[in-house]
Amino acid sequence: MTSIAHTIRTEAEALQAAEQFAQSIAAGALARDRDRILPFREVEQFSQSGLWGITIPREYGGAGVSTGVLTRAVLRIAAADGNFGHIPQNHYYALEVLRVGATHEQKQFFYGEVLKGKRFGNALAEIGKQDFVRRTQLLREEGGWFVDGRKFYCTGSLYAHWIPTLVTAKETTREGGGERLYLAFVPHDAPGVTLTDDWDGFGQRVTGSGLVEFNRVRVEPEWVVPFTDSFERPTTIGPFAQIIHAALDLGIGRGAFEATLPFIRDNARPWIDAGVDRAAQDPLLLHQIGEVHVRLRAAEALLARAARFVDAAQRQPDEDSVARASIAVAEAKALATSASVLAGSKLFELGGTGATAARHGLDRYWRNARTHTLHDPVRWKYHAIGNYALNGVRPPRHGAL
Repeated sequence: MTSIAHTIRTEAEALQAAEQFAQSIAAGALARDRDRILPFREVEQFSQSGLWGITIPREYGGAGVSTGVLTRAVLRIAAADGNFGHIPQNHYYALEVLRVGATHEQKQFFYGEVLKGKRFGNALAEIGKQDFVRRTQLLREEGGWFVDGRKFYCTGSLYAHWIPTLVTAKETTREGGGERLYLAFVPHDAPGVTLTDDWDGFGQRVTGSGLVEFNRVRVEPEWVVPFTDSFERPTTIGPFAQIIHAALDLGIGRGAFEATLPFIRDNARPWIDAGVDRAAQDPLLLHQIGEVHVRLRAAEALLARAARFVDAAQRQPDEDSVARASIAVAEAKALATSASVLAGSKLFELGGTGATAARHGLDRYWRNARTHTLHDPVRWKYHAIGNYALNGVRPPRHGAL
């Protein structure tokens, strides 16, 4: 039974809570990854700390923290264990969907749930290739509303109390028929919901990213929030989602770098041609350490800059402010991707063969970075950035940019 969570009131308190939680989970990260121990206890501790409610607007009882504070918190926690930066990502995304498109009554209810300690998971991705996807449906019948379909890569769903589910519903208008998207909040224990822990990716192993099936699951109309509507006008849903991904990637990279330094000092051996006594004195190694450090710091600077653009667009959303936010976030995400993968790879190159020993578990940084950075292709972010810079073309509005 979930107890009432602590309510964080200020940005300083949010950052302090993130630091404390990061320290509490760091020691167990290796064992959880190695043995695939699902961290139910730690996730409960995470949400009870109040961190899952920090983006709720102040008028609804939350701290209403800036995007910069949120990303700093995610980054710090992901540096300690990348799984914990990922588990609440779609929770924060759902809160933003509510902020943008929900009614006052829906906000009151769902924000209240979160402040009580309830967690949102996600069921967004459909199963199958693009041309063969059977969309999860919202069936609005005389006997009630029902969700029917199957989703995969449902990060956080195993730990969630509510599973925000992307559904399509048939609409009839004066112009004819069609389908529109909604986000239906489904109780995890509702009759007809089946959660399967089948995530077998080589990274992000304990994020609870399994399969969720909905067999005519009844939902109440007040649990359904418009989704298509929120992208037909300029909103920050897309850049907000993506900046959390960027913070997570960068946090994993920072964790890898922080693991690299003591390993080199204590375990690595200098190359025979370096003419030095310790690996930490190797001039070519120092050059490589400097390169990783600079790339991570540059990505941090772009992330902080992007957060300011997102905050500005949230305050005054229009075509231009949202486009600027999307491009700034795309720039940060592009560099965070390459920096995090580089940091995870250089850990081994500079640490030497000894760094690959299973007892150290250092491979989790590269595996986590490589797995999570596949979320939304960076090549399309470079395309959007280039098209905007050269041709002034605003990026498309959707959750992946």
